[in-house]
Amino acid sequence: MPSATAPTPFASSSPAVSAPEPARAPLAVYVHWPFCARKCPYCDFNSHVRKEVDAARFGAALVREIETTAAHHPEHVVASIFFGGGTPSLMPADVVARVVDAVGTAWPVADDVEITLEANPSSAEAERFAGYRAAGVNRLSLGVQALDDGALRFLGRLHDVRTALAALGLALEVFPRVSADLIYARPGQTPDAWRRELARALALGVGHLSLYQLSIEPGTAFHRRAAAGAALAADPDRAADLYDLTQEMTAAAGLPAYEISNHARPGAESRHNLAYWQAGHYAGIGPGAHGRLPAAGGGVCAVANHRRPERWLAAVEAAGLGRERVEAIDPETRAREAVMMGLRLVRGIDKALFRARTGRALAAVVDMEAVHRLAGAGFLVDGSDRLAATPEGRPVLNALLRELLLASSRH
Repeated sequence: MPSATAPTPFASSSPAVSAPEPARAPLAVYVHWPFCARKCPYCDFNSHVRKEVDAARFGAALVREIETTAAHHPEHVVASIFFGGGTPSLMPADVVARVVDAVGTAWPVADDVEITLEANPSSAEAERFAGYRAAGVNRLSLGVQALDDGALRFLGRLHDVRTALAALGLALEVFPRVSADLIYARPGQTPDAWRRELARALALGVGHLSLYQLSIEPGTAFHRRAAAGAALAADPDRAADLYDLTQEMTAAAGLPAYEISNHARPGAESRHNLAYWQAGHYAGIGPGAHGRLPAAGGGVCAVANHRRPERWLAAVEAAGLGRERVEAIDPETRAREAVMMGLRLVRGIDKALFRARTGRALAAVVDMEAVHRLAGAGFLVDGSDRLAATPEGRPVLNALLRELLLASSRH
């Protein structure tokens, strides 16, 4: 899916991160609220529908897990907090405030900390949004998913276009930074229809758009329907056309891609997600949350919490943590993860930062013969300071990674 109009790999305004790391490494804190009013048919996230939720009890457990995690890992300064789900906009604002305060008590917090909360348009209320802003949330990510009523019904959403637009308007009044999610490459979606829908989204004035192609994930209702023969996503050629159109329109509107599926005005990139893509440390708080944290003897450990909310709750109340697994990540695996995530960025992999965070030189992790071959074919740019996929390379990134990493593992 090459795009001749996408920005060049080094033209992104994504904030550069210098190496070496400061004495206190930045930490991204992810807080998972797993509850939803309805399970969407495409969603494979850890989300659960419950008739009643004891929000105060779950909030107290989130606070306790933050405190325990910080006691084990005090060596950080928090750069971002992200409330994901599930549907975090079902959280009472006082619970959000308690969690934000707990993070600020447990760790030092950067002066410009980014605090994001995901919201559904159907749970948008002026009082609720104002309460989140008062709690410290300074970035709202709104799950619009479509600006077409038929598509919203197909996606199982509880809101319509009118509700989504009202929620976006309210969010722009209340929060200094607003992002919106849209899902495209839906069955039967034409380039002209997507052009009109995306143009409407770009005209709304948000600084960030997450634009995802519809994928059919195992364990979802869509997956079961697809297994029974239903056609639920665009064919690959149509998806490629829609991808190219997306790059063209967002770049022209001043929201170029800075990651494969994410677009932003200069300075409006998600700093929290950059921690994932640039191999930073992050703490996962809540049911099913994952983390990458320093290991006691050096290196990094992968942390995975219990997925079922009630099991996580019982574990935290008993021991302060809801962890199901803690596994040491060997340096080779961590470096390979950093390659897979870093090449998603338009800026690519900062070689100095890669070495600082993984302890490995990039040239020791990827197959340099493959790098030279793919660069010669126009899929990669290998500079002195970074390695990046080109506009032609990003749509086929999985194939590039197989060349770069599988080949290196054979040497």
